[in-house]
Amino acid sequence: MNRFLLLTFLLVSFMGSSQENQIKALVGGTLIDGFGADPIKNSVILIKGERIIEVGNIANTKIPSGAEIISTEGMSVLPGLWDMHVHTKLTGHSDYGYWDKVYQPLWQDVIMPASVHQLLLAGVTSARDLGAPLEPSIAVRDAVNNGEIPGATLYVSGPFIQHKPYPGTENSRWGVDSPEDGRKKVRKLAQAGVDVIKLIDHDRMTMPEVRAVVDEAHKNSLKVVAHSHRPEEIRRGLEVGVDCFEHTGLSSAPRYPDDIMEMIKERTADMSQGPLFWCPTVEVLYNFEYNRDNLEFVDDDSWHLGLPDTIITDIKNSIQHPDRLPYFQLMPSRKPTLETKINQLLDAGVVLMIGTDSGIPMKFHSQSTWHELDVWVNEFGIDPMYAIRGATYWPALWMGVADDVGTVTPGKYADIIAVKGDVLRYISLLQDVDMVIKHGKRYK
Repeated sequence: MNRFLLLTFLLVSFMGSSQENQIKALVGGTLIDGFGADPIKNSVILIKGERIIEVGNIANTKIPSGAEIISTEGMSVLPGLWDMHVHTKLTGHSDYGYWDKVYQPLWQDVIMPASVHQLLLAGVTSARDLGAPLEPSIAVRDAVNNGEIPGATLYVSGPFIQHKPYPGTENSRWGVDSPEDGRKKVRKLAQAGVDVIKLIDHDRMTMPEVRAVVDEAHKNSLKVVAHSHRPEEIRRGLEVGVDCFEHTGLSSAPRYPDDIMEMIKERTADMSQGPLFWCPTVEVLYNFEYNRDNLEFVDDDSWHLGLPDTIITDIKNSIQHPDRLPYFQLMPSRKPTLETKINQLLDAGVVLMIGTDSGIPMKFHSQSTWHELDVWVNEFGIDPMYAIRGATYWPALWMGVADDVGTVTPGKYADIIAVKGDVLRYISLLQDVDMVIKHGKRYK
């Protein structure tokens, strides 16, 4: 019996190993590899285990005998998308205070795992998760990385760093009351293993405090992401060397002030610091009025994945009357300013990356990323290839993981998605991704 069990174990192990090492061949699709050059027609991508081993086309790439052939004929094939501004602890509910009070006990085991799974099935294979309690952030990130739960690879900030946390949010926001306190908080986050530091409301802090937070982050090889809601947040962020700004900001002001634009141009002219990056998160503002008057998007049950029926019902009830929500009252005044601000940033040489604020009221993880891409391309006229690189190549470079992901290149992880049709002509095709492969494993 012992000998039989041993042989059975060895056979199962061998079969599992063989399946893991079997070469997959994605054959026939039009490949947008992430570098920005013309797509490769009739592409062939060979995958062994977790990584890509060869990229070419049908004419110049030999498919090994015994490979699993996966047809991508008639499809656009591209790197897995990134969303550089998500909140996995949130999932569309309109009342933050209520959500934090009622559902915080479920964030780590239910809500955040549901969020990362929804992102993955939407074609988002990597995401930057900003502003959540430290322990759940690390736990969910590591559970994904260890293969314990399916989801987008996460890069987490843990709690926001700011002058003073809002009442009831102390787990997700850490206040700073001196330069040394700022350094201490950053060191604690670094020692816990976060991937990035998130700084907000830093116009309410003293300049020595702001500088201490950014300097300490950089000493610990952590980049700093900062809000740009108010003019002084941008000025201070530029002065101390913040690595990426979030949101278009400035409320309903029609454009960025001239002095800020001069500071931005000074920064983009200094290539010794690399590009200046910005996640404008415009779609939630731009589409509010349409979504307010057309709630059909709520009926798309893709955002139900992993959530109990009671939570789904609670979220639906909270957004029955979006016209009454205080959160959105200024949106119609802000909408006309967005394209101007986007163009100011582009004209100044800023590199824009896709970030959506996914999880905030009426923003679901299964929809947010393609919505943002759609507004960039179809409303603001941004080149589709630029938009795709803002969701693939540039985020991987910013996070320092471009050797492993961000483009479809031999040696990198096989994080690849495919969608039927020409995504460079019809970017909205990304609303229904047909194939999702992450680290060589097919999830959809």
